[in-house]
Amino acid sequence: MKVVILAGGIGSRISEETTVKPKPMIMIGGKPIIWHIMKIYSHYGFNDFIVCLGYKGHVIKEYFLNYFLYNSDITVELEKNVVDVHYTNTESFKVTLVDTGLDSNTAERIKRIEKHVGNNTFMLTYGDGVADINISDLYKFHKKSGKLATLTSIQLPGRFGNIETDIDGMVTRFQEKPEGDGVWINGGFFVLEPGIFKYLEGDQTNVQWEKKPLIEIAKDGQLSAYRHSGFWKCMDAVRDKIELEELWNSNYPPWKVW
Repeated sequence: MKVVILAGGIGSRISEETTVKPKPMIMIGGKPIIWHIMKIYSHYGFNDFIVCLGYKGHVIKEYFLNYFLYNSDITVELEKNVVDVHYTNTESFKVTLVDTGLDSNTAERIKRIEKHVGNNTFMLTYGDGVADINISDLYKFHKKSGKLATLTSIQLPGRFGNIETDIDGMVTRFQEKPEGDGVWINGGFFVLEPGIFKYLEGDQTNVQWEKKPLIEIAKDGQLSAYRHSGFWKCMDAVRDKIELEELWNSNYPPWKVW
């Protein structure tokens, strides 16, 4: 089964990094975050990827074109242009890199990879989010639901502590960063049937996948939600990159299921 990764956006909210590289190529622990995402899927046996390129897509192309070289010990015989490989620590990924347009929104990017997934179930996620999600359980949930689309719903932890006070202003209870406020949001990690492409007909250049097609799919009763209560993190700003880096350096990054 193919895994589609949306990797074409500009990433303006983390422009300190994205002036020179696309957001999915921002490094966490010496590897781009897109590699971490692929490793999550690969752990569950999904190694066939389609990457939707856009902004600075050539950087992602160059990374994967040179991946084998960067992760191998080699001897280069310059006169004969011969390369001997002594050791390699590469991955079993198959990566299809598709230019889906510089200014395309997410619906258009998905539409442009239809021919690459064919008439098959496929997975879809964003190129900036990691989780300790069980992909196999997600897929089983989707198939059991019988719907065209399944998204993974998550609860964001509170950013600030909550306090309760009595009538005199005395603090009676303090909770540091509560786990969530009971609201479940879209966390990506979709499983989709090819029937979703009928919701992408016509010009989708300026259409956001979540704003129109996904809403229409839900209205038709064809969208299910797999609840993930574990770790989830989107790298939306520099503070998120710093947090992910600190988690990686702790030697127990929660999304490292491999």
